[in-house]
Amino acid sequence: MKTIFRSYEDEPVAMARRLLGQDLCRRTRLGFCVGRIVETEAYLSEGDSACHSAVGPNRKNASMFGPLGHAYVYTIHARQCFNVVTQAADVGSAVLIRALEPVRGIELMQQRRNTTLVRDLCRGPARLCESLGIGREMDGWDLSLGQRLWIEVGHPVPATEIRMTRRIGVTSAESLLLRFFVNGNPFISGTRRQNAS
Repeated sequence: MKTIFRSYEDEPVAMARRLLGQDLCRRTRLGFCVGRIVETEAYLSEGDSACHSAVGPNRKNASMFGPLGHAYVYTIHARQCFNVVTQAADVGSAVLIRALEPVRGIELMQQRRNTTLVRDLCRGPARLCESLGIGREMDGWDLSLGQRLWIEVGHPVPATEIRMTRRIGVTSAESLLLRFFVNGNPFISGTRRQNAS
């Protein structure tokens, strides 16, 4: 029996690092899928204009200001992105899960994505949501329940294997080094290596 990950009470940079190597699990009526988290991005409650909470609470970003350890799922270009809410309620910070290494339920992921290329199943935030069947209905979901959508303790990544760069696809706060990934993992979403440390 796997252990449900419950340690969400930390600032987003620390959480973005800590979530690497943990297992994101999704159970639907179609089956059970698991992907190991290999790439994340931190979004800060202060000094980060790219963070959705920078405009203050509203209907779309309400989950960011809710309890920690809940999901924040938002829509962009008709596709979904999955985030983990960190820190206390009303703070407004989160970690975007950018890429997974498929572990279980790969055939179902292939059906959902209509591709046999395993490397492309979860390489990017929208792709991983499609592969795991994560939609807006999971926005605000309590990840500690161990039902439907949750994170299990996997294989924490040593600090020496974690690299850090600027985030991908943001149009503001571009200089912040808030993207983290497992060095050398073939399933990460981007090729950006500049400023990696």
